[in-house]
Amino acid sequence: MSLVYLREIDNQTKFAIWRIEESDDDLLSKLQLDEREKAKLGSFNKGKRRLHWLATRVLLRTLLNTTHYIECPSDANGKPYLANFPQKISLSHSFDYAAAMISTKGEVGIDMEIIKTKVERIQHKFLKPLELDFIAKDHSRYEQLYACWCAKEAIYKLQGNSGVSFLHNMTILPFDYQKQGVLKLVLENNQSQCTFEVHYEKFNEYMLAYAVE
Repeated sequence: MSLVYLREIDNQTKFAIWRIEESDDDLLSKLQLDEREKAKLGSFNKGKRRLHWLATRVLLRTLLNTTHYIECPSDANGKPYLANFPQKISLSHSFDYAAAMISTKGEVGIDMEIIKTKVERIQHKFLKPLELDFIAKDHSRYEQLYACWCAKEAIYKLQGNSGVSFLHNMTILPFDYQKQGVLKLVLENNQSQCTFEVHYEKFNEYMLAYAVE
């Protein structure tokens, strides 16, 4: 596994992307797992899901720069967290890559997706008509749709994977798409409203989005 991207946002927050090139046995040899984690890993069939799970844990170890055991369970909503380190975390993976983000500033969210034209078929399931109105009509359309999807996924992870609809609770404000930029996302939930700045960027044939609380 090779580190292909490391971004230190500030002295409290950073994320990294790795290209997965090892076998699952190679990745497993880099980790310390308890019985619960071994059982979790054993529930996965050989293949990408197992590699993704292992790779995100190896990447966490790299970002934390520790040889100590990292306890990384998930809460009732499936949100992973560190039980024995102070950092908040977010994990993502897509095909041959794994991504992880850590911060002592607040909750974080990161998402990474390979860009495919099929996103156009489901755009109405995660974007309102008023959001679709500002989507580009040129060759960058698919990239912009993925920037929107990844932004909503990043905030979904940040706020805890709970009770939020991409379509009904999240609204992306109009933005001019660039290969790298910032968009604003309004989250309405439980009669409250909060606006997040979400950074996005194209990475090879992938889209990446991340946010910090």
